[in-house]
Amino acid sequence: MLLVVCCVGGAVWWTTGSQDRVAVLVVARPVGVGQVLTTADLRSVDVAAAPGVATVPAGEASAVLGRPMATSLGPGALLTPDSVGDAVVPAAGRAVAAVAVKPGQFPPELAAGTRVTVVVIADTTADTAKSSAGGAPWHATVIGVAPTGTDQATVVSLELESTAATELAQVPAGQLALVMQPAGGGR
Repeated sequence: MLLVVCCVGGAVWWTTGSQDRVAVLVVARPVGVGQVLTTADLRSVDVAAAPGVATVPAGEASAVLGRPMATSLGPGALLTPDSVGDAVVPAAGRAVAAVAVKPGQFPPELAAGTRVTVVVIADTTADTAKSSAGGAPWHATVIGVAPTGTDQATVVSLELESTAATELAQVPAGQLALVMQPAGGGR
């Protein structure tokens, strides 16, 4: 019995230890579309990437430093060659909408790359029957968060389907809330 346990343990150790691990670049903190990469934005990690997975080797950091981001990425995301360069947001069939939200209408941890659900909230200062917004939530990805310089509002840029972006833009200011969703999955 001890021999079987030792053999299985040895096989597991051999399999995990024999994978080729390489040092690649990952994002150390949230970066948004157009942001110029600095050394503080990146860190190196050792990974065992499957063949065909696009990564930027840690030794090639100088090739991406000082270049703008083509997409928004959150902390820990692998940097790929396509992540840097001309912006690819929005993609065909998608659009970017800016919404102004007040404190309490979005999580303070909101950052580029965060998936959110945008919901319409009741306007307490007006007749709710006059609200032209449907009640359907919209699913979006945050591509930028910009405080307005006052404590009154924060502008959040959201990437979502073109039709949904048009609908979202028609909702009166102050009638939206953003709900953070788990990372991963589709947009």
